[in-house]
Amino acid sequence: MKQKLSFTYWQDGPWWLGYLDEFPDHWTQGETFEELKVMLADLYKDMVSGEIPGIRHKAELELEMA
Repeated sequence: MKQKLSFTYWQDGPWWLGYLDEFPDHWTQGETFEELKVMLADLYKDMVSGEIPGIRHKAELELEMA
């Protein structure tokens, strides 16, 4: 099953840096944009495995205003 994840990235010198938008506290890097995407996929697997304690999540709250 494929899943789409949004991420934020930028290039700093020779490195590509980025983080998953759901987990903005955890950055990773790669020497190429493709390597960065592989590293982000690995990071996601680590984040959702439950083995790393204290992970902060990002979510949206929908309010109905009277």
